[in-house]
Amino acid sequence: LFRSAKEEKARELYLKAAEQEQNGALYEAIKFYRRAMQLVPDIEFKINYSWPPDVDGVGKSYMEDTDEESNMEDLLSYFQQQLTFQDSSLKICQPELDFNQIHISVLPMEVLMYIFRWVVSSDLDLRSLEQLSLVCKGFYICARDPEIWRLACLKVWGRNCNKPVLYTTWRQMFLERPRVRFDGVYISKTIYIRQGEQSLDGFYRAWHQVEYYRYMRFFPDGLVMMLTTPEEPQSIVPRLRTRNPRTDAILFGHYRLSQETDNQTKVFAVIMKKKEEKPLDNRYRYIRRAPVQETDHSFHVGLQLCSSGRQNFNKLVWIHHSCHITYKSTGETAVTAFEIDKAYAPLYFARVKSFTAFSERPL
Repeated sequence: LFRSAKEEKARELYLKAAEQEQNGALYEAIKFYRRAMQLVPDIEFKINYSWPPDVDGVGKSYMEDTDEESNMEDLLSYFQQQLTFQDSSLKICQPELDFNQIHISVLPMEVLMYIFRWVVSSDLDLRSLEQLSLVCKGFYICARDPEIWRLACLKVWGRNCNKPVLYTTWRQMFLERPRVRFDGVYISKTIYIRQGEQSLDGFYRAWHQVEYYRYMRFFPDGLVMMLTTPEEPQSIVPRLRTRNPRTDAILFGHYRLSQETDNQTKVFAVIMKKKEEKPLDNRYRYIRRAPVQETDHSFHVGLQLCSSGRQNFNKLVWIHHSCHITYKSTGETAVTAFEIDKAYAPLYFARVKSFTAFSERPL
């Protein structure tokens, strides 16, 4: 008697959920579906419908709810439930129109997920993955695959990517944990007034307004490029699209993320000019010269990662800048630390669409 009453209650909740779904109240339907399945997990197969549930008419108003993260989880479980209850012969997606060409739905799940990894690419273009999830319910489920988001977190944080208790999913960790962004450039503009030389007649002294930009681009594998130049972003940003730009003044190096006890995420980098082997000039091979002391120059940079406005992780504030000169003959290193003043303007992130227009390697 208890079991039949329990099934009757589950049947009542499930039919009410189907009615809410027919009326377009998706989230109310999810609540009733969940309550019904908590009572009887296989209630779907014990019900004779008086009307077929509308499988294809869902999701038009699901973005209007305020609690977005919980709604996303509800939507994912709802889509997974629908595909599980459908006929096993059905694919993860179906062609909207009848045509003679081969549809992407005939691909095995392994191949489809490999395509999704190409969409993300080695540059971690998760923005394109989110756009791909808007195609259909099946693509939405594929785009929420935990393995894709786990690999993305692994590329960003490496050994420190163990999922903390603070985050419930790998996707939430990637979206909310502080990190540098890869789909654009961090740019700062510095303006200052410099006093010029006094005129020959002594009547006036010129003043000059100096403007220059700093550019920093980060890559998921730890590479960073930095350039200081008076040229404006319109001419510089396209040159930073590849790892081997044709600009001699660019400094290359590696960076690491550090989250210290003050709960502030900092970026530390060591950069230097790319070494180029100079060809030997045989014209002066018999001329005795004074030996030139060879040195290596490197710059140590410290930045604090911040968020401003509506964007996350879009601001880098200077906290350290120093020059290290190492003499090869003795191995000694001379360090010159620069004072962080107004000349060190914060760098703000600017997204560049062309940086993620092509995929060179899968995730």
